[in-house]
Amino acid sequence: MRNLNFRHLLYFWTVAQRGHLTQAAAQLRVSQSALSAQIRQLELYLGQPLFERSGRALHLTEFGAVVLDYADSIFGLGQELMATVRGGLGQRQQHLRVGAVATLSRNFTENLLRPLFSRAQVRLTLQSGSLAELLEQLRVHTLDVLLSNRPVVAERDRPWRCVSLSRQSVCLIGPPRSGRRRLRLPEDLVGMPLVLPGPSSDVRTQFDLWCERRRIKVEVAAEVDDMAMLRLFARDSGAVAVVPEVVVQDELREGRLQRYGAIPGVFEHFYAITAFRNSPSPLVQQLLVRTRAK
Repeated sequence: MRNLNFRHLLYFWTVAQRGHLTQAAAQLRVSQSALSAQIRQLELYLGQPLFERSGRALHLTEFGAVVLDYADSIFGLGQELMATVRGGLGQRQQHLRVGAVATLSRNFTENLLRPLFSRAQVRLTLQSGSLAELLEQLRVHTLDVLLSNRPVVAERDRPWRCVSLSRQSVCLIGPPRSGRRRLRLPEDLVGMPLVLPGPSSDVRTQFDLWCERRRIKVEVAAEVDDMAMLRLFARDSGAVAVVPEVVVQDELREGRLQRYGAIPGVFEHFYAITAFRNSPSPLVQQLLVRTRAK
């Protein structure tokens, strides 16, 4: 191991992540020819090819995938070390980096993180993206915790820890119905135009199954994946929306919208996902303990 050139390993790791020499060379600020030469030297040292070429793209060999596992661990620990130093034990200000999937309710995220807002010694960074994108950042320790409305399963090379934080009732929300009788479920839903979460949503799957069991056919006025946009549709469209109550908590409190009733057995679930770390973030631990206690 004393002869292993870690710069060569870093170049390999970057190419493996990018899957393309041009992009990796740009990121590393070296020429493609120099990068190719460094990869060849590493292959000569290890005694086996790491990549096979398909057109302009590079694909890992079986041996390359094994080496990538080790490189992930090596450089992931390096980034964890720097995050700990920056974050940092013994320093006045701690840095908490949170990822939130784009389909998650902004209100839920804000409610969860609000206790940290008044702590001057905490610097909070919040990033939104797809679950796959944020899991990759969690894997290399550029995020401390990921908030999701979908669980993940731990794998051998990705030992996620997925903790259930909460669940929220999914409700029928619409304009105030003053002087009108209460909405009857499920009878009044037949043929009613509804604003629904998108087909990829777990809430939508539950709602579709709930309707199917009761042989109800609803009219879809709109389908919206993003919870922030679903909130706007519920508020401004005049239609009835199927949405977790937390998404429109402000509009309900102000009387701009009305909760007609919860859909029995249909919930949105919220999870906190962390990656294995030798030194877990104390801020994440405090946040999870407080939330689960509630």
